[in-house]
Amino acid sequence: MSVTEDTETIRTLFRQQHGFLMSKIMFTACELGVFDLLLESGEPLSSGAIAERLGTSPSGTERLLEACVSLKLLRMERKDSEGLYGNTNLANLCLAKSSPKSQYHYLKFQSEVIYPGLQFLTDIVREGKGPFKTTHGMLQKSFFEASCSSEEKLQRFSDAMDDAWSLYGREVMSAFNLSHFSLIYDLGGGSGALAKECISLYPNSTITVFDLHKVVERAKKHSMSSNKMRITFKEGDFFKDPVPEADLYILARTLHDWQDEKCLQLLTKLHQVCRPGGGVLVIEMLLNEDRCGPFEAHLHSILMLVLTEGKERTPSEYKALYTAAGFKEVQHKKGSRYSIILGRKQ
Repeated sequence: MSVTEDTETIRTLFRQQHGFLMSKIMFTACELGVFDLLLESGEPLSSGAIAERLGTSPSGTERLLEACVSLKLLRMERKDSEGLYGNTNLANLCLAKSSPKSQYHYLKFQSEVIYPGLQFLTDIVREGKGPFKTTHGMLQKSFFEASCSSEEKLQRFSDAMDDAWSLYGREVMSAFNLSHFSLIYDLGGGSGALAKECISLYPNSTITVFDLHKVVERAKKHSMSSNKMRITFKEGDFFKDPVPEADLYILARTLHDWQDEKCLQLLTKLHQVCRPGGGVLVIEMLLNEDRCGPFEAHLHSILMLVLTEGKERTPSEYKALYTAAGFKEVQHKKGSRYSIILGRKQ
């Protein structure tokens, strides 16, 4: 190995072993409101001015801002020997809470729930299952039960899950032409964020979000009156309760929460109630067939190990589940982040 190759290898090691610190810098700047302040100010601010407005220490704020510049979350320009800080396009688009495509709530969820849980990853790998119950003080509760155990936790989880659809919702719902599916059920659809994307694309369709009692109760309180005629909510557990007949069922980031047996159980149940010519639309991050990537899918598979009983899968693994459930025609399209699979009932 040459000196140049050796240097680059060590540089890669350094960045990866400090990846957790990079994440925490971003989480901290979000939580303190750095990106919101700079977006609202409309002009670059000094570290002293930012510290004063946020009520943070001048020295700590300056170091945090400099680190954000190195991570390309902020930009800095010098004027009269003073550093003035402003948001990058990334920060304005995804890190400020007021942006329509903000990922603030998902970052907050990562910082408060996922980040602490990953401290136990060594034990989780040894045992082969995620001890989320004990590491978060939620004994005898699943991740989903814990997430619904209070209004505050439910809101945190719901807001975090919604953030992804502000970036990818339109893309995944337009991957296939779904206009001929008039009655659609979104199973585990939460607040209805993906359902809103669906009705905006397909004006002749109606969609029912099917989710647990507490989720539906909260969603109804926050649903927009303009959508009430085309988006409805129904309480239920899609494993335990009957699922009504429909033309299309959406399972978005749902099957990766469960083992193969439960996925097959649910898909078989949907095949039985699905109208002829109807189908099931699955939206997930997929592993490549050789399981060597993509990087994002492997990260999410680790998260599934920590939080749930599920995993990320390859296209052929999903096709096998569809086929075993009775679906004969299975199509797959790859999006910028999520893959979209449509299985049709003959």
